[in-house]
Amino acid sequence: AVTAVTAGCKEVWVASPRPTEVTMAAAYVAGADGLLAVGGAQAIAALAYGVGGVPPCDVIVGPGNMWVTAAKSLVAGLCAIDMLAGPSEVLVIADGSANAKIIAADLLAQAEHDTEARPILVCTDEGLIDEVNKELQEQLAVLPTAPVAREAVKKGFAVLCSDIDEAIAISNRVGPEHLEIQTEDADGVGKRCSNYGGLFVGELAAEVMGDYGAGPNHVLPTGGTSKYSGGLSVFNFIRIRTWMRIDDATASQTLVQDAVALARLEGLEGHARAAECRLPPDGERDAKKARKS
Repeated sequence: AVTAVTAGCKEVWVASPRPTEVTMAAAYVAGADGLLAVGGAQAIAALAYGVGGVPPCDVIVGPGNMWVTAAKSLVAGLCAIDMLAGPSEVLVIADGSANAKIIAADLLAQAEHDTEARPILVCTDEGLIDEVNKELQEQLAVLPTAPVAREAVKKGFAVLCSDIDEAIAISNRVGPEHLEIQTEDADGVGKRCSNYGGLFVGELAAEVMGDYGAGPNHVLPTGGTSKYSGGLSVFNFIRIRTWMRIDDATASQTLVQDAVALARLEGLEGHARAAECRLPPDGERDAKKARKS
């Protein structure tokens, strides 16, 4: 809601199933005009078409499950959407200097989102991969959300790279939603990465910090779409509108004549004649004579 309010939207609604007092307070503090206590595909339908006191919305943004994504795909065009988000992803680029316990914790933080989440480790040190696998098992044994996280971990993977250049190339090919850099030269490695939703540089910059108030927006591209898109921002609520005004007929004649010539090159005679109407009286008469001859 803060992003929409900052962009200048005149009316902002939030949808949340079973909102707690904290959720309602957050919506109020963020500047929302109303809160719809509904989630899932039903919320998308209500926001797109309007229901009760909720008006049809021009833009619908925010993450959700597969049903939310399916509903957003159906209403796209009727209104704007931010993206069709897939399962959450985190990719960690690491070398031998990284802390296996921290990496495992960060991978599990994403894995507990959904059984389809993707925790990925891209590493230049084979021993570190073994240590991370050991830590994953130990931490899963005491994690309350282990039933979900364990299934996601099974679908995750580690890639052993010959050097950091290969690790960067693999990360850029994947284009992860969240990219963590835990290497000796984390800043330098991060600057060489080009495809990601949010970048977290150094072991102190945990991805969960971005989830809860610092760093990149939490609504980020998934499934490799970071190669051509970015996270939610004020630009999702801003339109580019262009306009033209011509007050000087004499000064605009080069433009008019170019329009006439280009229109005829395209075979669009109606376009050419509409431009010729902006010629001076003598020029318009000459153009009519030229068409008759």
